[in-house]
Amino acid sequence: MTSTPDISLVHDANGGVTLLIDGVQAMQGWEAELMWRSADLLCADGGDFLEVGLGLGYSALRIAGHPGTRRHTVIEKHADVIDLFRTGHPAVPGNLEIVHADFFDHLERLPQAAYDGIFFDPELPRDLFEDRALLDEFMPRLINALRPGGRFVPMFALDGAVPDAATCTTTPAAMLDRYLRYFDRVEMVRHSYRAYVGTEYTPSDSGDAFILCFGRA
Repeated sequence: MTSTPDISLVHDANGGVTLLIDGVQAMQGWEAELMWRSADLLCADGGDFLEVGLGLGYSALRIAGHPGTRRHTVIEKHADVIDLFRTGHPAVPGNLEIVHADFFDHLERLPQAAYDGIFFDPELPRDLFEDRALLDEFMPRLINALRPGGRFVPMFALDGAVPDAATCTTTPAAMLDRYLRYFDRVEMVRHSYRAYVGTEYTPSDSGDAFILCFGRA
């Protein structure tokens, strides 16, 4: 029987916000600008979009709020994450749908050629994130859900990322190695970041992050 994780939202005296899952920093408020820029890259041409992992909802609201977005669907495994988001955002765009489901269970239900872009940023243990056999099993299904010319944006990478971070933060080179074999093109955008003092999943309090947008004909 799988135990229910302990999920909480912590606000500090400086206005910072941290989403904790079983005591581990899953996402923080300083990431908002990176999430927005990732979202803008994903949905620049409008259409229908899918997101895996809700987090603090920055990218979900940005994608759904884009004037060219017809529909945006978010798959989130943890009910408490959804509840925290809905509490903080009682009024959301009408084109935003949040599905409470495990991504791996929901894969079979994804329609083919239904989305113009997929934002992939789930909260996964490092061993699953680095499992190439698992990646080779689910990535083709995700790709089949994309329309021709569709875009795929995974979580951002950090220059000099901590290799043993529990949150699976990784470098641009490792991200390219992980995903490029499924696509025939990639666009990389550099964006500076400034994390909180005490952020555990960045190599320093500030530096360069890289957003990668993959695509195929």
